[in-house]
Order: sequence, then C-alpha cells, then structure tokens
Amino acid sequence: MPSVQPTSPPAVPPLYPGDRLTRAEFERRYEAMPHVKKAELIEGIVFMPSPVRVRRHGKPHGIFILWLGTYNVASPGTLFADNTTTRLDDDNEYQPDGLLMIDPEWGGQAVITTDDYIEFAPELVGEISASSTGFDLHAKKTVYRRNGVREYIVWSVLDKRLDWFVLRSGEFESLQPDEQGILKSEVFPGLWLDVAALHSDDLRRVLAVLHDGLVSPEHAEFVERLG
Repeated sequence: MPSVQPTSPPAVPPLYPGDRLTRAEFERRYEAMPHVKKAELIEGIVFMPSPVRVRRHGKPHGIFILWLGTYNVASPGTLFADNTTTRLDDDNEYQPDGLLMIDPEWGGQAVITTDDYIEFAPELVGEISASSTGFDLHAKKTVYRRNGVREYIVWSVLDKRLDWFVLRSGEFESLQPDEQGILKSEVFPGLWLDVAALHSDDLRRVLAVLHDGLVSPEHAEFVERLG
C-alpha cells in the first residue's frame, strides 16, 4: 500500500504595493516576510516605502525620536515608540515614524495588545516626509483625524516645513506658535519645539527649548496629574 505523503501548508502570498487586503490578511502576509522592515495598510491598500536616505529621512527621524524620548524620560506616565505597528481600524495599520502616548495603565486612549502592538489612536503621532505632497498630509491625516489622534506632526524635510495639527471638535486645526516662535503641545504640556532651530539643524537649541518646557509649571502640573 503506497504511503500517504503529508501535505504542506499552502504558501503565504507575499505583500505587493497596491494589494487590497483586510487587516488580518495584511498582517498574515507581513508576518511571513520578516525581511520587509516597513509596510503599511492605508485605507485597505498596501504601501511599501522606498529605501530610506540619510538627510531626507534617517537623520530627521533620529532628531524627532531624540526629542520625543527626552520628553518621555522626564514625564512618568508617558510612553514613546519608534516605527511601531499601530492598528487604527479595520482598513488602516501604520508604522508611524514616532509616537507619544499616555501609558494605558495611566489612562491613555490607546492600548498595547497581547501580541505587543498598539491598537487605537495614540495621543500624538509624527511622520517624517520627504515633501508635503505625500500621503502624510492627505490620506494619513484623514485617517488619524477620523480615529482620534489628538495631535499630528508632519515634518516635510525638503520643504523645510513642519505642520502640527491639534484635534478640536473632531477636526484638525494648525497649532500656532507663541510670540517667540515656539510650538507648544496642548496634550503634553512642556513638549515645546523651536521650528526655526529645527530647520537650521540647531539641535542644541531644539533641546534647550525642550528643557525650558520640561521645567515649566505646566509640565510639573501634568506629571503630578498623571501620577
């Protein structure tokens, strides 16, 4: 009697840009491609970014993460992450360049799932964009607003432009600088940014202004309130 050969499980199809998938199918294919470092599902369509360049993305990304991380260290009860899978809804799963959230154990609006992903909207999300014409100021902005991200930062590096949106009454409005040209978060008191210093590559000034925010009375009150 001939032996019965075990059947191998069907191969998982690879991800391709432009695929229209459910979030569950997107995750199944993504997890089967460990060599792929970044893929996103935007309104049910797969997007896979091109290779990352130093001045257009890598260095600005590092500065943004340093800025968020410095705030996080001084702000117990907050949590920041770099390029972390974030499940927003059934058609959208992103890897934001950086995010800052109130720790779920301290009352934050997003959660960390049992499989160690973020689900629902972090309080603040940031994207580094090569220019202002990409998805970050269009499709992603709409999805972040719809899902309740409270603050959204887009740094368009080539344009030397930074947009900081605040969710008010269900709509994103541009955050306006103070008389010194400093942008100050409404959700995370003390998270201050000198945009001119950022565009001129003056990291010392960027961190000095952030330090001023971290020693402000409003930051101390925020930390006490979280605690």
